[in-house]
Amino acid sequence: MSNEVKLKGITWNHSRGFTSIVACAQRFGELNPGVEISWEKRSLQAFADEPINKLAERFDFLIIDHPWAGFAARTKVILPLDTMLPAEYMDNQAENTVGRSHESYSYEGHQWALAIDAATPVAASRPDLLDKHGLVLPKTFKELIGFSKNGMVAIPGIPQDTLMSFYMICSTMGEDVASTPTHFISEKMGLTALEMLRELGKNIRRESYDWNPIKVYEAMTLTDDYVYSPFAYGYTNYSRLGYARKFLKFHDMVEIDGQKLITTLGGTGLAISANCKHLDVAAKFVEFAGSEAIQKTLFFDNGGQPGHRQAWLDTHTNHVTTDYFKDTLPALDRAFLRPRYHGHMYFQDRGGAPIREYMMNGGDPHQLLKHLNDVYLQSLKEKE
Repeated sequence: MSNEVKLKGITWNHSRGFTSIVACAQRFGELNPGVEISWEKRSLQAFADEPINKLAERFDFLIIDHPWAGFAARTKVILPLDTMLPAEYMDNQAENTVGRSHESYSYEGHQWALAIDAATPVAASRPDLLDKHGLVLPKTFKELIGFSKNGMVAIPGIPQDTLMSFYMICSTMGEDVASTPTHFISEKMGLTALEMLRELGKNIRRESYDWNPIKVYEAMTLTDDYVYSPFAYGYTNYSRLGYARKFLKFHDMVEIDGQKLITTLGGTGLAISANCKHLDVAAKFVEFAGSEAIQKTLFFDNGGQPGHRQAWLDTHTNHVTTDYFKDTLPALDRAFLRPRYHGHMYFQDRGGAPIREYMMNGGDPHQLLKHLNDVYLQSLKEKE
């Protein structure tokens, strides 16, 4: 391996996103003397919003969100990994995907990142508080609305997550968003989804509308105010003893008309900047971090939420997390792969806030739906 190679990466500010990849970099450096990989972190919101072209100018590695795949394919600010990693390795990654995680970084015939982390919204509870209050978890969305009237249900209510919840309701009821060039969602489905979210939203405390998933889980573990979260991007960290004040148990979802909620796929991918000067070393590190052996051990043991399927089926990872992976894997496998065309980030940046407002305060759903469709049509122009 090359001598005196220094590389930099950017990830997001949580143990799941930071300590896991730092541990991989540390071990990789030990195995390859002369190679030093340092990592910086940014907020979860910046991770979702900040254009990756600016980051690619300053960093060799980027941990990215898969809706950037279309942007990457258009701008070439990150490199296609299928041209850098062995075909056999890439085939193994595809065969061991968690849901559509591997596919989510594939666009226009190339693989723009490696799915080292897999996630989708899942349910979480405080078993001790359920027992204390004599509560039984809801099984259907209708039961969830009734259950939420106790004021002890938390959701991530910031615009980004509210938008993902809208996608979820539509997909579960049989219509995916952004599936035609004429409208974002049909009027009938859009109005139904908005009304269902509003019925739940009436019973959610205002503070939830300022929370992302991390803040939901911190509130559930640092206080005894909340017993249940019906859908928030899962974080295995909170199912590990000693990580938080109280332990969370994670579950699959409630149902709508017999169909468990189809949530919106998340997770993160490891990409290489087109400005990287040491591509051979960078490719070796990506291969190392995404390998089955590392994903099941070093990556997971240092707070990571693996993207390799064998890590989700592994006895060790499930023992440590009280079966987090086995219990939520069905939700990952049916998760909706959100749009990734070049202009979709334009829509994603503008679609969530009005839905959040409607969940909190109500309003004119027809006008809201028209706004969503107008922004969607504009986003399609952005990709041209």
